[in-house]
Formats: sequence, C-alpha cells, structure tokens
Amino acid sequence: MTAPTPDSPPTLQVLHEVFGYAEFRGDQREIVEHVVAGGDALVLMPTGGGKSLCYQVPAIVRHRAGQGVTVVVSPLIALMHDQVGALGELGVPAAFLNSSLDAETARQVERDLLAGRLQLLYAAPERLLTPRFLAMLDSLRERGLLSLFAIDEAHCVSQWGHDFREEYLGLSVLHERFAGVPRLALTATADDHTRADIIARLQLEDARLFVASFDRPNIRYTIVEKDEPKKQLLRFIRDEHDGDAGIVYCQSRKKVEDTAAWLNDEGVAALPYHAGLDAEVRRRHQDRFLREDGIVMVATIAFGMGIDKPDVRFVAHLDLPKTIESYYQETGRAGRDGAAADAWMTYGLADVVNQRRMIDDGEAAEDFKRLQRGKLDALLALAEGHGCRRVRLLDYFGQPSQACGNCDNCLQPPATWDATEAARKALSCIYRFHQNGGQRFGAVHLIDVLRGKATDKVAQHGHTELSTYGIGADVSEAQWRSVLRQLVALGHLHTEGEFNTLALSASAREVLRGDIQLLLRQASESPKRGKSARGGRAARDKPPPLPLDDAGLLRFTALKAWRGEVGRSHNVPAYVVFHDATLAEMARECPQSLDALAAISGVGAKKLEAYGQEILRVLSSA
Repeated sequence: MTAPTPDSPPTLQVLHEVFGYAEFRGDQREIVEHVVAGGDALVLMPTGGGKSLCYQVPAIVRHRAGQGVTVVVSPLIALMHDQVGALGELGVPAAFLNSSLDAETARQVERDLLAGRLQLLYAAPERLLTPRFLAMLDSLRERGLLSLFAIDEAHCVSQWGHDFREEYLGLSVLHERFAGVPRLALTATADDHTRADIIARLQLEDARLFVASFDRPNIRYTIVEKDEPKKQLLRFIRDEHDGDAGIVYCQSRKKVEDTAAWLNDEGVAALPYHAGLDAEVRRRHQDRFLREDGIVMVATIAFGMGIDKPDVRFVAHLDLPKTIESYYQETGRAGRDGAAADAWMTYGLADVVNQRRMIDDGEAAEDFKRLQRGKLDALLALAEGHGCRRVRLLDYFGQPSQACGNCDNCLQPPATWDATEAARKALSCIYRFHQNGGQRFGAVHLIDVLRGKATDKVAQHGHTELSTYGIGADVSEAQWRSVLRQLVALGHLHTEGEFNTLALSASAREVLRGDIQLLLRQASESPKRGKSARGGRAARDKPPPLPLDDAGLLRFTALKAWRGEVGRSHNVPAYVVFHDATLAEMARECPQSLDALAAISGVGAKKLEAYGQEILRVLSSA
C-alpha cells in the first residue's frame, strides 16, 4: 500500500492515516471532495459500497479545518452503536444520543458536543427534532461549529420507498433552519419515484446526485420454486453454507419462530428476531449474531438495516419481499466483505396471491396501490424471468449490464416451453366454473379438474361433466402449479375473497383467443440444490479472502483468535477491530516491523499504535 505524500489532498491523507486505505473506491473520492467543499449531495450506493466513508472522511477533514461537528441522522440504535464503536477503534471522537443512554451519560455527550470535542454525533430523527436538540444545534451554528448533516438510510423519508418512517418527514427543518450547513443524504436503494421523493421532502433540489453502480458481482442470485421450503432451505445451508453466518427472512413473526426452532432442531445455530420479541431479547440475539461466528438469524424485515457484519455469507427469503428495492436492500446484507455470497429465495403461487391481496386490501390511496402493483410486477418478472437475474435487477435501477454468468439462470439456463395451449385450457376451465352458477375455486381444485382427478369435491360439484375435465392430464401437477403461478404473475389471473379463488383478468381474453404466445419456465419436478449444481464448498471463495499457504493459514487462524479476544475486551464485534481481508493480508505478507505492518490495507495510525506490537508478536509466534 503506497502512502499519500505530504502534498496529497487532506481527504486522501485522512483516508490513509485514519482508515488505513491508500485510495478511494469508485465514486467515493468525487463525493468526498464535493462534500468537503460544502456541497449538498444525494448518494445512491449499494450496501457494502462504502457509504459511511462518504461522510466520515469529510467529517474528519472539516473538523480539522475548524468547521465543527458532523451530525449523522440514523434510524437504528444498533447502527449507531456499531458506527461509534468502529470510530472509537480508529481514534475518532464520536458519540450517539439515543434512548439507550442513562441521563448522566447523555448529559456528558451533550457537554462534549457543545464544547466541540466530537467530530461526529449520531442521533435518531425523533431525537434530532426535539426542541432541546435543535437548540444545541443553534448554539453550534452560531459559533461556526456545525459542519455537516449526513442523513443515512434516506429512503425512509419516502412514502414510495420500502421502509417509510414518518419521523423522517421532519428533517426538512435542516434546510429551513440551518441554511448554509451542507447536507448529504445516502441510501442503498431508490427507484425514480423514491429518488424524486427524497429530493423534494429533504429540499435537495440543488444537491448533486451521485449514483454508483448497483452491481454486487460477489453475490449469486438464485430463486427456486417452493417445494417443502424449510427442507429446501436446510439443504441449501448444509450443502453450501454449513457453519456460515446468514440471514433468513420470513413474512410473519410466527414463521420466524417456527423456522428458527426447526433449524435448531436440525443442528443449525439459529436465532429468531422480530418486533414482537422483548427488546432485551432482540438486543441479545443481535449481539450474538454480530459477535459470534456461524449464527443464522431468522427474522422479519424488522432486522437488518444498518447491520455492518461483513461476513454474512447468505441471505435467504422464505417469502416473497414486497418490492425489488426491499429484495435488493435485504440481499445486500450478504457479502459486504467482497467475498462470495448467496442471495437465495423460494417462492410460490401463495406468495404472489398474498402480496397482491395486501396491496388490494390496504387503506392507501389508489395511485399508491397502482404504484405498488407495478413494483410487485417488477419483482415477479425478476422471479419468473428466463434471463440473467442481475441484468434484470440492474435494469430496474436504470443501469444496463450484460449477463453475469453467476446467477442460477446463467449457470443453469431454465428450460422453457410454449405453454399457450395449457394456459388456454386453464383459463377455459375457470370460465366454465363461472358459467356453472358463478362458482369460484382455488388452484388445487382447478388442477384436479384439469388432470381428471375424480375427488369427492370434483364429483360433488358435477365437474366431471365439464368439457374441460381431464383435458390437462398430460401436464404434471407441478407444471400446472407453475403455469398458474406465472399466469397470476403475468396478470392474466387474479384471486378473490378470503379463500383466494381464481378469477379471469381482463387480459385473459387475449390469451383465450390465442393472441398472446406464452413462453413459460418449465417446472422443476423436484428442485435440487447441492454440490453437483453449485460446485460445493470447495469451489467457493471462503475465508480467508486471500490464497494462503499452510503457514499463512496458521497465522490467519492465530490472528482471528487474537482479534476475537480484543473484540470481547473492547465490547465490540471482532470485525470492528480488523476485517478478515486485512488479517489475511497480514498473514500472507507476514510483516516483521511496524513500518511494514503500516503498509497493510486497513491498518490506520491509531490501530497501528494500539495493536502493532501485539500483531507482530502473534505473527512471529504462529
């Protein structure tokens, strides 16, 4: 790692001295220099892309120039704790103000803030908007000590976004009351509607927009049809991620608890997390996930925002998310360290039905529902598409790309078939139901009739007499389920009532007339995952992140053990001390002096001073 020279810009010097990096990544340098110069900005950068550096480096540079403190608006207590802990390890004076502090500690933070001793202060929006907090900001501004506002997770301000939080709406006060103090809004996900909403609600019309690439090439996207989903999940974990840290998302609290208990029974260390659990239980589970190796967190979307754990090797969805933004945000929590990771999802017809029903039954205005239906359609197109998942995902965010060669559709292109006639048979059968006294039935009964299965229910309703009885006997049950799911996803079918009976949509007429050709995915009769399909664990980029010989592996193992002890003694997750990539480079290069150790990426001046001699000792004795 080449150190900056004395003539290098202050931003590069801070990056090297404090954070231990020789150069910025991607758009970071341009963003940092723009903000240091006092410009407003809206930054869209994927999870793991280095958003935090985009405000932390300017905060330090501007503080050194006598411009005061940077106030970071953050929605989660856990995120504040992690960020402040990490900055403390770097020797950067930082603090947070939130409900986890006792009164005396909070007062001490306020004294440090007003005295100009802090470089960064983290606060939730509801805390920032209190009269007491605003009065402190007024005092800082009057003395020229209010440097910058950084608004993290800025998509929370938008009703069109996937995680709207009403308290974010009040942040317009930052522009109105503190004009002249630059503002930096950051988010990992925002489509055009959400982007426009952020700009309008935060009054960032004159801000410069930075849109980094949304591509996360280290993440492999896989979507499979539901077929005993818990067993599919277990097979996926055992075959691909045995002993790895991961997150499993479920839609309901009950499903979270059931899945976590089941995984534990099957020998997978899993913890539940949802908003209905006691706050202390949630805190304890989150701490274990962050600090221990190999924990699988089973959670609702209440978990995840701001989780900086770099070595999450997989994110799995047992239920369909609401939007591509949600899916992208949640899957982005995997592989923050740049090593190979998986985004795995299983979904079926019930997922499509449930999501559509939640939109239709909601109390939102019709224009909002219409937009949400469009977002769901885009997600379904991602799930049902035959082509590269990554191309479709990036296209949603307006970024053209080429086939990645690293998603399920690229690695094992799905078989497709001309399902036009099969679709016409299914739609005709539903039409016959309706003719027969306006009857409505669900997918199971429809498939029984199409396949000529003489169940009691089929006989009871006289459906053996229908002209469509048995006309689909040549199509398997699995294939019919796939056809119906895709017809619902394409909007030719919809569901009605509490029993989710199937009904024809307006576009079904075109299918029945044969005006539309339907090339659909061929159903997998028994979806398989495993080492034969994915190359197994040996073919994956597992930690350590760099190739190491036997001696290097011994050094890496010793460094990880030492790092774990330091993390426990400092009450921070081990990765806050050093990331695996930094330890792996130490193990490979085996520096013999402090100067050589300083050349390792990720070793800043404070960490070199605090840990340098200990690291050299561990390396020499390993």
